[in-house]
Amino acid sequence: MPDAMPGQHQDVQPGRQHAMYPEPDCAPLYPGSGRLEGKVAIITGGDSGIGRAVALLFAREGAKLAIGYLEEDRDAEETLRLIEEEGGDAILVKGDIGDRSFCKSFVNRTLEKFGKLDILVNNAAEQHVREELDEVSEEDMTRVFKTNIFGYFFMVQAALDHLQEGARIINTSSIVAYRGQAQLMDYSMTKGAIVALTRSLSSRLADKKILVNTVAPGPIWTPLIPASFPEDKVAEFGTSVPLKRPGQPNEVAPAYLFLACEDSRYMTGQTIHVDGGDFPSS
Repeated sequence: MPDAMPGQHQDVQPGRQHAMYPEPDCAPLYPGSGRLEGKVAIITGGDSGIGRAVALLFAREGAKLAIGYLEEDRDAEETLRLIEEEGGDAILVKGDIGDRSFCKSFVNRTLEKFGKLDILVNNAAEQHVREELDEVSEEDMTRVFKTNIFGYFFMVQAALDHLQEGARIINTSSIVAYRGQAQLMDYSMTKGAIVALTRSLSSRLADKKILVNTVAPGPIWTPLIPASFPEDKVAEFGTSVPLKRPGQPNEVAPAYLFLACEDSRYMTGQTIHVDGGDFPSS
């Protein structure tokens, strides 16, 4: 695994995995042991990066999957192919989680296909480098908030009546929620909001025995990176953390599996940091 990635850039958000070099490593690291056998999971942003890695690991562990994505058909179809290669059963659901009506239809399609819902993984995101604060227009900020936090809340609203005791909600935050990022102001704000949402939901749903937790990745090699940063910054990405390299999506996915399975049955309102040793204040 290289300590640094080649400089590259994409002009489209949230990025295309098939256009990256090298492509992120999403393949599960170990044989499955049936920890999610009989479970049904929704994963937003499941077409690539961390979402794809979580989908493949969940499939290996026996879950049936509904994979949400915005518009990246080629990446989504490849994710579906890889899930089926794992022996898994999945559907693809295309649309924008910033639209509350889409979130309702996403959950309904999952229920129509699989009959229930056990795990909601809120993972879809977008980010944009802002060199100056006055570059952030109201429309730009609204777009990022609709994807990164409104969409998470809309998905929870749509799913909640269908989640039973023991169900899991897993949200994707970020290292920047804890240490900030000067060029990703609006993105960082949404990631901090996700931590607050997780803690609030965990208290609200504790009596129902629905567990809500967060994963906060550090510098992980996903399509968002070349889609957000210029080539020179991409070439340095992840090399400043103590482990001196970016992480791969399949190195983050086990945190989601832990939070989705019975191993984490005494955890709620917590955040798992997978960040190469970046030691944020929590």
